[in-house]
Amino acid sequence: MRQEEIQLLRELAKEKLQISMDEKNLENRELWICTNDLHMKKPPVYIDEMCWNEMNVDQELTLQTEDEFCRKLELELRKEIYLWKHMPGNMVVNPYIDCPVTVRGGEFDDAFGISESVTTVQADKTSAIKSRHFNIQIRGEEDIEKIMDPVVTVDEKDTSDKLEKMQTIFGDILDVRLCGERGKWFTPWDYLIRLTGVEPVLYDLIERPEYIKALVRRFTDASLKLMEQYNELGLWASNNNNTRVGSGGYGYTDMLAAPEGLDRNASAKQLWGCGNAQIFSTVSEEMHWEFSLEEEIRWMSHFGLNYYGCCEPLHYKMNILKKIPNLRKISASPWCRIRQMAEMAGKDYVMSCKPSPAIFSGGSFHEETARRDVRKILEESQGCSIEIVLKDLSTVDYKPQNLWRWNEIAREEIDRMYG
Repeated sequence: MRQEEIQLLRELAKEKLQISMDEKNLENRELWICTNDLHMKKPPVYIDEMCWNEMNVDQELTLQTEDEFCRKLELELRKEIYLWKHMPGNMVVNPYIDCPVTVRGGEFDDAFGISESVTTVQADKTSAIKSRHFNIQIRGEEDIEKIMDPVVTVDEKDTSDKLEKMQTIFGDILDVRLCGERGKWFTPWDYLIRLTGVEPVLYDLIERPEYIKALVRRFTDASLKLMEQYNELGLWASNNNNTRVGSGGYGYTDMLAAPEGLDRNASAKQLWGCGNAQIFSTVSEEMHWEFSLEEEIRWMSHFGLNYYGCCEPLHYKMNILKKIPNLRKISASPWCRIRQMAEMAGKDYVMSCKPSPAIFSGGSFHEETARRDVRKILEESQGCSIEIVLKDLSTVDYKPQNLWRWNEIAREEIDRMYG
């Protein structure tokens, strides 16, 4: 790290610290707590999963450092400052920065001894979005044994080196917190279809049901082995903070025992858990339960609160979702019938309502369409606790100002209805 790189990062850290002192952070934090604790004052807004390759305006996201470690920190800081400036929703900025413990063997993509083999097509070379064809590696019961139990270790040297560097850079400006994992996505079928292909699984639900049950059971067994090791190594950190939970917004709540500052040695009961089965979008309630949710619950039952769902429509599956222990949030994707879900959810759950991001693509952004979409969600969810989450932004046609304007429109519509 060169001295000029360190100085640049320090200036960004000072800007982050200044933002963290804004009273809006406290107001937004309270808004999230009220919503997640089922006494919502007004719906909070969260914007995520965006096409950062299309966001750079006036070089605000242009990296100036060259050292790889510095570039990662610079990018993280620049993105946070950019969001606060242009489309904050109800974000909260902390007066500290996390230094994650370096965990080996803990990521689902490479934890089980078998990784996806894909052929990709990329339309926009500047984008992270790719179309993927999965090369099948698991075809039947004889292949299930390819899924191995994970072995999780902590790379103490890499962790210590990162912490020392970050403290050197930020120590007298921002508190550097050594932290474990703030929750973990658990979505068996999002992982397994990368090994089996999507279409074969949907046929096998009917033609080879025992094979499908054995496959998802093996994945869950291996995942629980991973959880055991996280518990033993003290790797769970509180996500009762501005950590994104599942495919929704922040995890702030007064319903979990873990304080925001618990950065290591939390128990799963002090965390939010989550699950989903996106490829089961058109599968019946009964099959969803039999071939996925019954196994997912073996994981989610360990957590203090749970979030369920992502892009799949869940309005007609509320009866089985209510069987999830400690379920608190449910995804209401763009394909969900909000009014129907609201009638089933009542005051017992938070609906994570997601307007369609398609309005930003193809030069089709119209303010009245955006306003109508948000207003429809607000009107059809009356009487429920909700959050509004704009995500899956593959493109905004290189017009980030439209996204900034959506942020304003969402707040205007919420204020119009809730004051």
